[in-house]
Amino acid sequence: MGIARTTARLVLGGFLVFAGLSHLFWAREEFQAQVPSWMPIDEDAVVLVSGVVEVGLGAALILATRRLPLVGWIVAGFFVAVFPGNIAQYVDGVDAFGLDTDRARLIRLFFQPVLVLWALVSTGAWPRRRT
Repeated sequence: MGIARTTARLVLGGFLVFAGLSHLFWAREEFQAQVPSWMPIDEDAVVLVSGVVEVGLGAALILATRRLPLVGWIVAGFFVAVFPGNIAQYVDGVDAFGLDTDRARLIRLFFQPVLVLWALVSTGAWPRRRT
């Protein structure tokens, strides 16, 4: 794997570890704002569990030497799974993380596919080259 892909993977892993720790410690209320109102689970529990998952996924991106494509697909799936929270934040007009306008919340939605692609490309999960 080339240096650009490795760097991209490590940066994404670091981002996920940081975001996960912020779920657990200093930004729990901000993340609770992103939990959709229709979610039948306690908001704080969702934030705590997703924080632990993010730390684990970030660590996997940083430490994995084998099965990187699988890790990439799992991380991409996580980004897809949390996307409804971003949509709910936009639809419900909830302010969090400095996203205090509908325009800002809408623009943010377009970055989720970037994260999915980042996970897939940086781990070699997509596009897979056949030899």
